[in-house]
Amino acid sequence: MTEKPPLPVGTAVLGLVACVARTGVLLAGRRIHLPRENAGKRLSFADGTRAVVYRETVVERGETRDPAVLVVGFRLRLLRGRAHRWFRVESILNTPLFVGFPGYVSKLWLTHDGNGLYRGVYEWDGAERAETYARSLWRVLALGSVPGSIRYRVLPGVRRDAFLHDPHRYAGAPAAGAEDWWRVAEPISPKGRVREPV
Repeated sequence: MTEKPPLPVGTAVLGLVACVARTGVLLAGRRIHLPRENAGKRLSFADGTRAVVYRETVVERGETRDPAVLVVGFRLRLLRGRAHRWFRVESILNTPLFVGFPGYVSKLWLTHDGNGLYRGVYEWDGAERAETYARSLWRVLALGSVPGSIRYRVLPGVRRDAFLHDPHRYAGAPAAGAEDWWRVAEPISPKGRVREPV
């Protein structure tokens, strides 16, 4: 799907408020989980960068009928050195801003790459729902991100794990360049240490 601009502020705020309310219900029902099996795995992207999964968030829900992958990328202002570690720890507090959106299935949280780009790789039930979330999230990310750095890509009809294990099949043939920030270049790699990019 072609990237669209952020939703109007009022629409985005209403969506985020509803999301937070639904997150409360999910928490009360113990339906939000943080599985560990993907933590530490590495992803290589077609733009030549790499990142490591540092957290996964999954919602216990019914069958996903209309899978879609969403990849979101952004660069944060003012984060340098050890501040990136602090961000990874405190970022769990952002969970209420996404798990309650309709259609949310899972998210892999990735460390920043050598260019300072953070990514999230999500699975959604419904490509339009994924896009609505991305366009709402944009308003929150804009508060602390480098202007012009927020991007997203939606891949309809694709499951996250298939995208990560057979990326060329779903993302097309990579052609290294700035627009390849979202393309996974190689199947997800075994666990490795989280290292700060140089």
